[in-house]
Amino acid sequence: MNRKLKSRQVQMIALGGTIGVGLFMGANSSIKWTGPSVLLAYALAGVFLYLIMRALGEMLYIDPATGSFAKYATEYIHPFFGFLTAWCNVFQWVIVGMSEMIALGGYFAFWWPNLPQWLPGLIALIIITLANLASVKAFGEMEFWFALIKVLTIIFMIIAGALLIFVGVGNDFHPIGLDNLWTHGFFTGGWKGFFFSLAIVVGSYQGMELIGVSAGETENPQKTLVQAIKSMIWRILIFYIGAIFVILCIYPWDKLGEVGSPFVQTFAKFGIPIAAGLINFVVITAALSGANSGIYSSSRMLYTLADKKQLPHKFTLLGRNGIPIYSVLAVSFGILLGVILNMVLPLIYKDASSIFVKVFSASILPGMIPWFVILVSQIKFRKVHQEKYADHPFKMPFSPYTNYLTLFFLFVVLIFMFLNSETRVSVIVGVIFILFLVIIYFSKRDTKAGAKDL
Repeated sequence: MNRKLKSRQVQMIALGGTIGVGLFMGANSSIKWTGPSVLLAYALAGVFLYLIMRALGEMLYIDPATGSFAKYATEYIHPFFGFLTAWCNVFQWVIVGMSEMIALGGYFAFWWPNLPQWLPGLIALIIITLANLASVKAFGEMEFWFALIKVLTIIFMIIAGALLIFVGVGNDFHPIGLDNLWTHGFFTGGWKGFFFSLAIVVGSYQGMELIGVSAGETENPQKTLVQAIKSMIWRILIFYIGAIFVILCIYPWDKLGEVGSPFVQTFAKFGIPIAAGLINFVVITAALSGANSGIYSSSRMLYTLADKKQLPHKFTLLGRNGIPIYSVLAVSFGILLGVILNMVLPLIYKDASSIFVKVFSASILPGMIPWFVILVSQIKFRKVHQEKYADHPFKMPFSPYTNYLTLFFLFVVLIFMFLNSETRVSVIVGVIFILFLVIIYFSKRDTKAGAKDL
């Protein structure tokens, strides 16, 4: 493959893959469960996600390969975990892509209520598929602009919110202040509600590992990837915590369900009459960004699986521009099922958001599998490559103790996801999918081959 992704594109790919549905759509749910203490939940999850990215960055610095964490799982844990990781990543991003195509129908209904729900998704899927087939540079450039729109919107919201909170701009210069952070309670759902909120919070950070998928197509990967990881976590924490901070200061947490989208209301409160249309446009770019990233990420995982002879050889075939054509087309076809579902499911569920949630929730547990294997494979990776660590500039801090602590944190999140009736189904769907992969792998595995690849 061609190393055509530049530093600015890699950083925006990571931001674009993370800042999206979880922030724009998940904020109300997480706030409902724990109130203003959700700020601590975002900070806590951010620390552990930073440790995961440091573990990945340590390995990428030595071995920057396409589909990196699936490759590391194969080599440093067991071939089964490489198989599991790659397929979970494919499943996660195809489901995310499907849900984004479904969501687009609801977004466009804001302007054209009589437009067929499935049409915007179909047109968007064709456009982003062509961009992914054109070249990795075209994908990177499209994702750069999608992510930039989201980032600039959030920055403007944080600045506008700060002026409203501390100066009173948009409120006749009467500062709103910080009282709403504690007047109506801080840990409103107790510790149980706090841990329930972590499911949405952690899910909203999914996509950070996209850096690892892009490693094999990045210019000067050691320098670019280290820079991206170092800067990305602070930017994401600022964007997430900053945006949620503004929302919680402006509105009492228990009134957010009455005001619709807190993002729309924040812009409206600042005196921007086109707030609803503006945020709707931004959310559309977030949906396009998610599907665009999904095609890129999962097609590279299909390439990795085929390279390990776990899929037909044609999935490794590259076009003249270094793109795995069949892998891209296969993923796009999977996402196309989301467009078809958008034709059928409205006959059963009248609420478009209900359809979106039912599809999107299936991606949460499979999306966490790459994090588990990154943390485990890095421990073995460090032992195997000890000679390369003398002058390594980007080591995982306090490894392996931080690995074990982060693994424990992820398990706790999964336990509380299962205990919560609103997220239990997503865990069960993920477990069923993983069990299906276990059966497929070991039913086909030649027992005499031991731990060799299929």
